[in-house]
Amino acid sequence: MNLQNPQHYDAILLVSFGGPEGMKDVMPFLENVVRGRNIPRDRLESVAEHYYAVDGVSPVNDQNRALIAALKTELDIHGPQLPIYWGNRNWAPYLTDTVQQMADDGIQRALAIFTSAYSSYSSCRQYRENIVEAQKAVGKQAPAIDKIRVFYNHPDFVAIHAKLVNAALQQLPAERRATAHIVFTAHSIPTAMAQNCRYEAQLQEVSRLTATHLNHPDWRLVYQSRSGPPMLPWLEPDICDHLKALKAQGILDVVVAPIGFLSDHMEVIYDLDIEAAELAQKLDMTMIRAGTVGIDAHFVTLLRHLIVERMTANPEILSIGNDGPGPDVCPIDCCLPGRGRPIAAR
Repeated sequence: MNLQNPQHYDAILLVSFGGPEGMKDVMPFLENVVRGRNIPRDRLESVAEHYYAVDGVSPVNDQNRALIAALKTELDIHGPQLPIYWGNRNWAPYLTDTVQQMADDGIQRALAIFTSAYSSYSSCRQYRENIVEAQKAVGKQAPAIDKIRVFYNHPDFVAIHAKLVNAALQQLPAERRATAHIVFTAHSIPTAMAQNCRYEAQLQEVSRLTATHLNHPDWRLVYQSRSGPPMLPWLEPDICDHLKALKAQGILDVVVAPIGFLSDHMEVIYDLDIEAAELAQKLDMTMIRAGTVGIDAHFVTLLRHLIVERMTANPEILSIGNDGPGPDVCPIDCCLPGRGRPIAAR
């Protein structure tokens, strides 16, 4: 980590996945997601049904707009006062269009925030590749773009999750809270991809740190939203399989915490609030779903601190646990794709 040479930035760039905003957008959006991959049409149509159930509108775009508004207020009040741009991988506003607008506005160097706290191909390296592609498309006038470090083990991030999980636990009768099982969930990825990054280890660490913060020893990290062919191994266990196993063990109270996600987008709503919740009801289990960080005031402040950190000589670099802080600049060979990229429904 470079502590001696702080960077000057003249803009912030939020980089995200994107999502449809109407019924006619759904299939073109999904085709963007899987472009260049041999995904069966019936698989896309199955995922499309998730969106049709909510009039074709992914919640992720409005959640990003809310985050931008909250971060702008935070920066206007506390500094640094920087404009915030927003570009997506798979839907408008497209990243290339946004980088072009930044160039037209005279932006020379920007600091990017990705809508993920973790390292993997889909959640980090691919976004960095998208930025390079956008810069090449814009040409010599494109701004230089760095990114904030991964922040899964920042003490404030852990404290926010502990608060969210505790709020969910409080919904159980007092005498049942200590014996409730906490299920931390994250988007599954192919094991070949997981072997090339620290995604699984980072999720295990933030789950451990959150449970330790709560002094709650009964927890497990599981996965959701698998989208690959059955013969291709992905990270397991799946949330629904885990709920069945818990029922077989006689555990009836479960708090599900989507710790791998920053906001309540389609995968959280459909896979947890619908599928997992329906299964829990069939199993006669009490399932309480914890919230995501969203625009929690402490999370917005955390993002400002990470921005200031990159603009300050010898900053205080905060992290807890066993891993230490992530690097400012990712190693050249980190988070290689492996095989079988996810189809995300956001």
